[in-house]
Amino acid sequence: MTDRAIADDTIRSAMRHALSLAAHGPAYGVNPQVGCVILSADGTVLAEGWHRGAGTPHAEVDALSKLADGQASGATAVVTLEPCNHTGLTGPCSEALIAAGVAAVAYAVADPSARAGGGAERLREAGVEVVAGVLADEVSEAMRPWLTATRLGRPFVTVKWASSLDGRTAAADGTSQWITGTAARQHVHEQRERSDAILVGTGTVLADDPSLTARGDGGELLPHQPIPVVVGERPIPADAKVFAHPMGTIVTGNRDLSTILDGLFARDIRRVFVEGGPILASAFVAAGLVDEFLVYLAPALIGGEKLAITDIGVGTIAEATRLRITNVEQLGGDLLVVARPVERNS
Repeated sequence: MTDRAIADDTIRSAMRHALSLAAHGPAYGVNPQVGCVILSADGTVLAEGWHRGAGTPHAEVDALSKLADGQASGATAVVTLEPCNHTGLTGPCSEALIAAGVAAVAYAVADPSARAGGGAERLREAGVEVVAGVLADEVSEAMRPWLTATRLGRPFVTVKWASSLDGRTAAADGTSQWITGTAARQHVHEQRERSDAILVGTGTVLADDPSLTARGDGGELLPHQPIPVVVGERPIPADAKVFAHPMGTIVTGNRDLSTILDGLFARDIRRVFVEGGPILASAFVAAGLVDEFLVYLAPALIGGEKLAITDIGVGTIAEATRLRITNVEQLGGDLLVVARPVERNS
């Protein structure tokens, strides 16, 4: 930092710790995961905090609440996201930092929200030294779902499927339980819990009658449940299991994906998990609305026509949707491949 005695490596170390603190907050919801570390003038950690979800204190205020009056005077706040500058369910963090007397603020990523942004400018106006972009790449990657949703004005979309190595999701007679093993299936439930909504097509509901809950190893409901969203025009039986979901169920009555995503964003849904069927998955791919793919591959060969993806409008190899693999993980006897579209690469 330009005018502070705290070394840059100390600031970076504090930022990495703030990033680890942010991960304690919920991955779902309208608010981002944010962590904060407050350092004394000599670089000693005075306090730390993180955001626990909508309506709770933001990371900066959470950290400041652990200090006595005047203890933050002259301190440096290290925050993963630019302090907010608006009053919502809580007050602006920029004003809280100014009132606490901090001398400097270092943050990683600018807040892209038109409503909440501007905290850095407000801090500078008040004479607080501000340094932006500390470990920006690392923090941006960790915050990618929320940042993508905020910048695009629609939920972050993850498309998932489980298939054999030859890309089949079911046998010729339609049976599909279970292609993958227990470890892979439990990982899917954990991904459901990290999402605001889980999307399936009417065909999946009619064929499989899923409950669409997020469950633990013993079948118990996990603390957070995604809202089921059934996409399509066909009627769903009133006794379908999805209608017994603890969060209620949204039935779109249409297949206009952009309109559906807009409506979900307006409901403060920022992260959706597309799980239901090759037709719906293919529609998202063809529309260019996928931000991340989770592909669970079982060491099996099935053959036949039950493909994970159907026609996505590719007529020649040059039109193929190119992906970048970001992670490969073994789950029991299965593989999880995580990939994202090359063209967005964000």
